[in-house]
Amino acid sequence: MSNNQPVFLTPEGLKKVKDELEYLTTVRRREVAQMIAEAKAEGDISENAGYDEAKTAQGFLEGRIRELETILKNAKVISDDNAAPDVVVIGRTVVVREEGSDLEEEYTIVGPPEADPSKGKISNESPMGRALLNKRVGEQAVVVSPGGEIVFEIVKVK
Repeated sequence: MSNNQPVFLTPEGLKKVKDELEYLTTVRRREVAQMIAEAKAEGDISENAGYDEAKTAQGFLEGRIRELETILKNAKVISDDNAAPDVVVIGRTVVVREEGSDLEEEYTIVGPPEADPSKGKISNESPMGRALLNKRVGEQAVVVSPGGEIVFEIVKVK
């Protein structure tokens, strides 16, 4: 992640990032420090698997803390107030129908940190997200996939 590129978040996403950072810097950091202290107390750390495991956990923890701090530093909270109500923008939910199908699918367009396709939240940077952005109800979005182009019609924006 670039150190000065904007990171788009919904208000809920911003709260989740802040909450995770708070948890990691208070509770989790203390837990990992305790694990390291206990492993050191067991004696020779050169052959101590518990110590190695605790140090590895500490490395991952500190990396995630830095990542969250960068996200917060570059966070741009999404506000769709300026866009027309029928336009797909970050933070809105869009209902689409694949060409030749009656099945409707619903996606919420979010920034990459909040993306969770299993819950219908897709990144504005994904091929689908990019194709849908700035489209209006009734327009078509073409998504380029490994299997070829897929055409979706914008059914509803909410």
